[in-house]
Amino acid sequence: MEMTSEIDLDPEDWDKFRDESHRALDRMIDYLRHARERPVWRQAPREAKARFCQDLPVARRDFSEVLADFEKFIKPYATGNTHPLFMGWAHGAGTPVGMIADMLAAGLNANCGGRNHIAIDVEWQIASWMAQAFGFPPDASGIFVTGSSIANFLSLLVAREHALESKNVRLNGLQGMAGQLIAYASREVHNCVRQAMELSGLGASNLRLIDADERRTMRIGELDKAITADRRAGLEPFLVVGTAGSVDTGAIDDLDGIADIADREGLWFHIDGAFGALAVLSPRLKPLVKGLERADSIAFDFHKWLHVPYDAGYFLVRDPVAHRRAFAAEAAYLSRAPRGLAAGDIWPCDLGSDLSRGFRALKIWFTIEVFGTERLGQCIEQTCRIAQHLQKRIEASETFFIRAPVTLNIVCFGLKDDPDGQLAREIVMDLHERGEAALSVTILDGTPAIRAAIFNHRARRSDMDDFIEMLECAARRAKQAPRPNDVLAASLKNAGR
Repeated sequence: MEMTSEIDLDPEDWDKFRDESHRALDRMIDYLRHARERPVWRQAPREAKARFCQDLPVARRDFSEVLADFEKFIKPYATGNTHPLFMGWAHGAGTPVGMIADMLAAGLNANCGGRNHIAIDVEWQIASWMAQAFGFPPDASGIFVTGSSIANFLSLLVAREHALESKNVRLNGLQGMAGQLIAYASREVHNCVRQAMELSGLGASNLRLIDADERRTMRIGELDKAITADRRAGLEPFLVVGTAGSVDTGAIDDLDGIADIADREGLWFHIDGAFGALAVLSPRLKPLVKGLERADSIAFDFHKWLHVPYDAGYFLVRDPVAHRRAFAAEAAYLSRAPRGLAAGDIWPCDLGSDLSRGFRALKIWFTIEVFGTERLGQCIEQTCRIAQHLQKRIEASETFFIRAPVTLNIVCFGLKDDPDGQLAREIVMDLHERGEAALSVTILDGTPAIRAAIFNHRARRSDMDDFIEMLECAARRAKQAPRPNDVLAASLKNAGR
């Protein structure tokens, strides 16, 4: 009898596997259905953490036993972003549709680096849809990445190649360049833009951070002055990054104003729209991102406001030739054929650094086909209305006050009698540990602030009313608890007795 080393199921196990998988899938759908009935977050106990400190398994285990471990040690202790009161970070909440699509994509196990198969056509469909949504030309090119951090990095590489096209920087590198390349962004820009300057070899010191105004948007006049000063100093401005939905407060730069300067100065205009760019799907919110259609490139995430499963970042470029020029490379194993599986002029690997890539496009295709952009836009709008309701409740509170303007769906606030922000920190940790709500702390004007980022499509106005009560109770507990300095003083006093 021939010996095999297949890791498929044994012939007699397929039916049992199907039954167990059906039950696991049913439990996972129920998990999403009843998300609001669970604590937002639970600290994994020592037993659960110990389960993942074991030696590498050698012997096989029954599938049902591994499923049981998942149910016991993993499922109860997830991030919690399926819950409507998860508001700590810009996380999507997921949908059953996206979950099934992700499972189907895994079953196909398509490598979307390239070649002639239907998954690539689905990728191009998403690029076409996004070009239409953002007002880009029909031939604009796009590529899936893990998230906007990488999409912003790719944008810098395309902008660098565009600025140095005649220098052949991909072959010769940056050494010997006559003028140092300079980029510009608001001080409120995501840190990944600074990191992109570091990783690209251009250096973080060559990113000019332009001051923000009282709405935390870039001061356009200061941008203009900075570019003029750099040109006079013999430097070479090449890129300006606008923000559509800042990470801290949701602020949106004057994209039209930046586009005017970029056009006049010949700069590549990129927009970090990690979540805010998708405001274009709402007719009411779309005017807030006016100027987005004038960008040379946009970075955004489907796994935030569109709630597809992680991960699903995207990078869209107006000029498909400039996009390919930054990444396409010749290699024997990537050669194209006039027909067959190796057919196709452009493959996704020509548009980014990844060759091995999963079929991310399927879950976006399913989400848009099933829900339609009208309903998705309404969902985005809803989170902004809920944020406005929370803002009004905080403004009416005797305990809390608003710390930053509410532009979209992010509400930053603090306590009226908490000058150093330590009570704010305590409240956030307290609500985490109680499983009542997940918030985050950010720093505004040097002081910690509580940040509620309302992305969850399951959230309701009534959830915010309950949340205000939770906040008030947490504030009373925080005020009654010993402060760190009080504890230190007491310990010193006792030590002296």
